[in-house]
Amino acid sequence: MRRAHEIDFQIFGDDMQFVEISLDPEETVVAEAGAMMYMDSAIRSDTVFGDGSDRDKGKGFMDKVLGAGKRVLAGESLFMTTFTNMGSGKKVVAFAAPYPGKVIPVDLGECDGQLICQRDAFLCAAKGIAIEIAFQKKLGAGLFGGEGFIMQRLVGDGLAFLHAGGTIIKKELQAGEVLKLDTGCLVAMTADIDYDVTFASNLQSALFGGEGLFLATLEGPGQVWLQSLPFSRVANRIYAAGKKGGGKVKSESNLLGGGLKNLLGGD
Repeated sequence: MRRAHEIDFQIFGDDMQFVEISLDPEETVVAEAGAMMYMDSAIRSDTVFGDGSDRDKGKGFMDKVLGAGKRVLAGESLFMTTFTNMGSGKKVVAFAAPYPGKVIPVDLGECDGQLICQRDAFLCAAKGIAIEIAFQKKLGAGLFGGEGFIMQRLVGDGLAFLHAGGTIIKKELQAGEVLKLDTGCLVAMTADIDYDVTFASNLQSALFGGEGLFLATLEGPGQVWLQSLPFSRVANRIYAAGKKGGGKVKSESNLLGGGLKNLLGGD
């Protein structure tokens, strides 16, 4: 029997997705603050300390503070928002991703109860899912793996929803099978995947090939989810464009108009 609440959902959109979750009476979904898009009037929202999973029930105040502090290290806030159906019949609440990409539903019950994912990937989950931190055990993976020493660990037996940029692909790695990828393209992996980083093939390729000095290596068995457009790439392009433009964002019409003025000698 599942500990987490059993919820129904539907994902809408293509490149700017959101998930609509249907709740039976007294069912609850937990989400990051600010993720909610809309909800029925019978849905009650509450702010709770921690992740709302009740796994720290019976613990002292300092233990709860320590657990919440670990969540901050994993990129989450001290508080979560719960949404509970207080009416009769099914009611809906929807959550939207904070940047263009896909929403990924994952049943933790089919992942041996654990999923390791990048920081800030969590969108929402059925009540009963715990959001913890996962330290990288290998020094190289922690220093050069793109996500640092700390990633998120989702624990439970219900549905969790992640968001990532671009197109998402899920791969099943067999025992001993190794996949190399850009460190920022990893979204999530099952706990039995061996994660490490290696140097690029040679220094010349690393310096001038545009792929960086390090690649992530994932060794099976297990499942991995990859994204085609990490948000860091988008941010780097925006930052680079801003520097070239002197910190000002110019539209094509402004650029064209400025070019014509210079050509005609006007101000």
